[in-house]
Amino acid sequence: MAEVLEIMMIFAFGFSWPNNIITTLKNKSTKGKSLAFLVLIDFGYICGIVGKIISGNFAWYVLFFYILNFTMVSIDLVLYFYYRNKEKKEDV
Repeated sequence: MAEVLEIMMIFAFGFSWPNNIITTLKNKSTKGKSLAFLVLIDFGYICGIVGKIISGNFAWYVLFFYILNFTMVSIDLVLYFYYRNKEKKEDV
């Protein structure tokens, strides 16, 4: 039951990332985004992934959702740097 609840938690968190990515692509801007927040979230997912791997209670399907969320946050990070670089060039 604990794994099911963990999956539901990860799934609920994961729902926000596709929306965040789509918003970034639509707005083509980093306005309202926090680099520190994105990095901390990715760090948290890395800790969760490592924790699942080294725990005796390893479940691939739980790990899948951690990796999926980590990937989506990483995509948002790439978009952040891409659009931030464009914004800096426009400011010059």
